Amino acid sequence: MWLLLSVCVFCLLGCSEGQDRATLWRGNDHSGRCQYTFSVPSPSETSCSPTVSGGPEMEGLKARLSLLEVLVARLTGGEIGGPGAGYQSQAGLQEALTQAMGERILLQGEKERLERDVEGLQRRMEEMRRETERLQSRPCYPQPPLLPPSIPLQDSGLRPAGGAGVLSHLVSRPGRQWDTGSLRDPAWQYGGNPVLQELKAEVTEIPAPSPEGPEDNTGCGELISIGEPVSHRKADSIAGKYGVWMQDPEAVAPYGGKMVWRIDTVGSEVRQLFGYEDMDQLSKGFPSKVLLLPEPVESTGATLYRGSLYYQRRRSRTLLRYDLVSESIASRQDLPHAGFHGQFPYSWGGYTDVDLGVDEQGLWAVYSTNKAKGAIVVSQLDPHSLAVKRSWETSIRKNSVANAFVICGRLYTVASYTAPNTTINFMFDTATGQGKEVTLPFRNKYRYNSMVDYNHAQRKLFAWDNFHIVSYDVRLGHQ
Repeated sequence: MWLLLSVCVFCLLGCSEGQDRATLWRGNDHSGRCQYTFSVPSPSETSCSPTVSGGPEMEGLKARLSLLEVLVARLTGGEIGGPGAGYQSQAGLQEALTQAMGERILLQGEKERLERDVEGLQRRMEEMRRETERLQSRPCYPQPPLLPPSIPLQDSGLRPAGGAGVLSHLVSRPGRQWDTGSLRDPAWQYGGNPVLQELKAEVTEIPAPSPEGPEDNTGCGELISIGEPVSHRKADSIAGKYGVWMQDPEAVAPYGGKMVWRIDTVGSEVRQLFGYEDMDQLSKGFPSKVLLLPEPVESTGATLYRGSLYYQRRRSRTLLRYDLVSESIASRQDLPHAGFHGQFPYSWGGYTDVDLGVDEQGLWAVYSTNKAKGAIVVSQLDPHSLAVKRSWETSIRKNSVANAFVICGRLYTVASYTAPNTTINFMFDTATGQGKEVTLPFRNKYRYNSMVDYNHAQRKLFAWDNFHIVSYDVRLGHQ
């Protein structure tokens, strides 16, 4: 025992490097005998204690703390060099933010002012347009010559005839000569106080003739004007942002002409056809009939005619005639060489490559082909077999116009689908094979018009404008 203790003391004295770190313990072993133990840090092994300063774990922890302090200083805008730098940078950022917010408020106010100015200008333009239409519709009468200032108000040579002044010669009639002498009251030649008399003229109004000829409410003619849009219903969901709605202009039993049909065309599998008994039920959103089409619809180019729904099959140039009575496909036909699924759409897109419509002369298709190089081709179709009866190629590109419709065998195009005040800008007459530019005001009330079709039974245009179902009255001239 004393030998072991001597060796331990010798080691402790000989190893000066470990003298200050040696530890001695004394305790009984398992048999009850006293036992002395000591420990000295090894020169080749690291300490087992996590609290020893200078160990690798502590050094790594210090390095991570230093990195964290640098990141926090950068995030708060401070610099490593001084404790006050972060505060100064943060104050600068706060000042810049306050200035930016102030400028944003000013710009927002300026934007609102400009929007109010634009709305005011639009209202003034609309009032001027209506005033112009009103003035154009008023009859024009010859203006009476003005009295020269040298003519006296009293004329001693005039005598009243038949009692008080007879004013019947002042009644205005178109084409009648005016009598300037009748503007002087013959009673004024006498000496008493003048009696003021109110002169009343009877005016016979004659409607002004239209520059394109008189309006014809029964027959065909060239489009003269389009009325203001009338809203009937707003779609309930995102599926109704684009769509098509129709009434059969030549309806057959069991569905009458008042029946309204609607298709929401947003989606990859558009197959639902909703039917409403009349416009009132449409506005309330209560369909009386829901049909599931056997094949999906492509875009907003569908139309109704004589008890059948005509539409383009999705992702193809195939046209389908769906019979509403038998609820089945009655005929199908490929439209020769027609582009489809985004090859030649209208300017708003929507895969509107083939647009079907009906007018007084029958069923039409508006589309384009590779041969036409994107120019509009209009074809008249057989309503039973869907075969092409005759085609015309126009000079206007299909993707340069927003939409198109046919009235009395004449194709009309809409210039823009988003501009609130746009125009009908082109007309092509299939009777003569000639086209020309026109300028007829047309309004996109809700600024995203994805469908425009003509209904000759009601003499209206039907449109789908940004979730809204709207209609327009139209005026036609004589053939």
